[in-house]
Amino acid sequence: MVLPLTNNIIIKLNEISAIVENKNKISNTEADEIKKIFQELLQQGEIYDVDEIESWLENEGSWPNKETRIRITNISHYMQDKHQQMARFKIISDNDSCSCGN
Repeated sequence: MVLPLTNNIIIKLNEISAIVENKNKISNTEADEIKKIFQELLQQGEIYDVDEIESWLENEGSWPNKETRIRITNISHYMQDKHQQMARFKIISDNDSCSCGN
């Protein structure tokens, strides 16, 4: 299922474009900022398709280096997976009905 990017996600992708000075190489500091942006989106309940993010970066025009686009896409995927894992842990702990002496 392909999810179109929401306006909020596009705004954040534009913010990423403004943060990254050299579109051919992302610094560690920039990567950390990109992680924070995706984390904020996910915490706000935004859902995105990683392939759509990659497509947006490719079509946006200021990302000539495919490796850089893939790195951002990988960061978005990593943050999404991390967020989903944490959500699963919360669901399990919230509904824990074992009689473990608690």
